[in-house]
Amino acid sequence: MEEKKEKDFQDILSEAKAYLDTRVEYTRLFLVKRASKLFADLITTAIVAVCFTLAFILGSITLALFLSTVFGSYTAGFGSVALIYLIVAIIVYFTKDNFIEKAIVNFTIRKYFKKLEEDEDDEQKV
Repeated sequence: MEEKKEKDFQDILSEAKAYLDTRVEYTRLFLVKRASKLFADLITTAIVAVCFTLAFILGSITLALFLSTVFGSYTAGFGSVALIYLIVAIIVYFTKDNFIEKAIVNFTIRKYFKKLEEDEDDEQKV
């Protein structure tokens, strides 16, 4: 009888150890998955930001050169583009609290919950 209790205790102990090992492995794989998704998201976002920045700069130069031909002066063309950006900056400065910050916060929260939902869907499939 005592030998059976000893065996049951050993079985419980080995099952608990196997459960902990499995749980540690699951946590490690889960963290690797999260980190790789975060890294991929950062890389793709950085690439998109660089492409948008280059397009914006080249578009600005193109607009300045076009306006230079319209006005007949490089100074007037580039100065008018600078004036356009100054007006945009002033508008952004005065509307950032009411519109822009809220839109950025909402976008960020929406993106976070979308990623969280995708993770939950992936876990349910497994």
